[in-house]
Amino acid sequence: MERAEGFERQRLSVVPRPLVEAALLRPVTRRIVVTDAGYFPRAADHGRHRPNGAAETIVIVCVDGSGWVEAGGQRTRVGSSTAIVLPGGIPHSYGASADDPWTIWWCHVRGSDVAELLDAADISPARVTLSLRGADRATAMLDEISTSLERDTTPARLVATSGMAWRLLTQLAVDRLLPEHGTPLERALRYLEDRVDGSVHVPELAAMVGVSPSHLASLFREATGGGVVAHHLALKMARARRLLDTTDLPVAEIGRRVGMDDPFYFSRRFRITHGVAPTAYREHRKG
Repeated sequence: MERAEGFERQRLSVVPRPLVEAALLRPVTRRIVVTDAGYFPRAADHGRHRPNGAAETIVIVCVDGSGWVEAGGQRTRVGSSTAIVLPGGIPHSYGASADDPWTIWWCHVRGSDVAELLDAADISPARVTLSLRGADRATAMLDEISTSLERDTTPARLVATSGMAWRLLTQLAVDRLLPEHGTPLERALRYLEDRVDGSVHVPELAAMVGVSPSHLASLFREATGGGVVAHHLALKMARARRLLDTTDLPVAEIGRRVGMDDPFYFSRRFRITHGVAPTAYREHRKG
């Protein structure tokens, strides 16, 4: 059922389509432009059925209540702290639940870079929902977009909301990549962060978090792009950089503080990572 009238306290902004088409021909906004945005509180009987999809990619963040979405032949229940992302052109339906209608923030976007941003969030016709680690961050961005478009839809305003939409979609990608609290990957990452000055043995770490070494390695490759040892080394190098930038400690002492007692080995690893020796890095003016 598609409710025709609005919702009490709703917010709704629609950019005139000629302005959208013009924005898609200009630098910056041709990459991503917000075409519609809004807020529907306690949206009883809210629903949309688009058998041919929409021209825009639709982003919906549920902050309270519940609803459902159907795409790619699958129907999925949607609860609070969940995002729905529907790529342009895919048939879909969605709506609020009858007994506990959702409260949603939403926007529609178009542009040449949208598909790449959706890929980063692992969105596809078969996977259109994301569990959000920080729904408040996403809703704050959607609020900012909606507030901005309520003022005007000038080219400058569309550039501003373009940047906001970019932040929103990249935040969705980050929420997919960051592990949820208490998962084996999150516990392993926290263990490594707490022991930058030590060494790591992958089989022992895997046993500690309750997975096999091969599964742990797979989790790290997906989340960090490398292995467990490589991530631990990156943490060591990050701390070494901070110490070189913020203290007058000797290079050998910095090496010891990141678990590398041999100063020659530390300098060699640092040079491989940064392209320069620790002393040269410290002397380079930054900022």
